[in-house]
Amino acid sequence: MSNEEILDGNQQDAAVEGEILTEEVLDAVNETEGEALSAEELIERLDLAEKKATDNWDQLLRTKAEMDNIRRRTQKDLENAHKFALEKFIAEMLAVKDSLELGVDAAGQENVTVDSLREGSELTLNMLSGVFEKFNVHELNPLGEKFNAEHHQAMSMQPSDEYEPNTVTAVMQKGYLLNGRLVRPAMVMVSK
Repeated sequence: MSNEEILDGNQQDAAVEGEILTEEVLDAVNETEGEALSAEELIERLDLAEKKATDNWDQLLRTKAEMDNIRRRTQKDLENAHKFALEKFIAEMLAVKDSLELGVDAAGQENVTVDSLREGSELTLNMLSGVFEKFNVHELNPLGEKFNAEHHQAMSMQPSDEYEPNTVTAVMQKGYLLNGRLVRPAMVMVSK
């Protein structure tokens, strides 16, 4: 049996046992075919191969630890994103709440008029609409539009001379979309 056949048999055995021979060890075995290496040279090459194996093992452990840290950090970031997702929206809504509180306080004063309360309420409503706009909340007020089952909820149907059949004749409650996704359908009356 030649050295190449022995080498091939050894490689197959190493693969079966799950071991990987390094290039240095293979080179040392190949060199022994032509010339004999001294024991010291073989030990030196073996030490070099062990050092490389240790370095690779250390690199593997560091990479694994880094991946674990990235996974933990990503999980924490995701938890915080869920926990504080509404933070900017709430910060904007606080101004609307403050305005409503001022309106309630003003209603309790002696010299208040209905016009001043109405004006304050309209300003507060405009603030709220501005916040909704800023966060892509769009109002559905479909009066006079064709009935759309995806965005409207029909409360009743009634005959109408003014509107074509299947048209929204009255809106009892406006609907809302958030980034194009329905949050609440508009409650409507539809013509027969």
